[in-house]
Amino acid sequence: MSIVKINVLTVPEEQRETLEKRFAARAGAVDGADGFEWFELLRPVEGTDTYLVYTRWRDEESFQAWMAGSMGAGHQGGGDRPKPAASGSTLWSFDVVQQTAPKEID
Repeated sequence: MSIVKINVLTVPEEQRETLEKRFAARAGAVDGADGFEWFELLRPVEGTDTYLVYTRWRDEESFQAWMAGSMGAGHQGGGDRPKPAASGSTLWSFDVVQQTAPKEID
């Protein structure tokens, strides 16, 4: 089964809009990656400054290949890079061991 990677971002309230705009500007950038299955940016609703970036992949190798490519592309050209919107980041990894989806109705 698939794997899930959740990037846990600590985002101060004054940086939330910046973070969301940056993700919106890159919407779809990962869609064509081999093995990519799903993406969600989850905004906290109450009591925390933690955003979750949820991605789902066919396997670890697909995720690592995308990371290797995206890190290289994201750091090319030098230039002025904007200040990060998040003040901290942690990556959680999970194996999907069980799943369900709604049944289609004819």
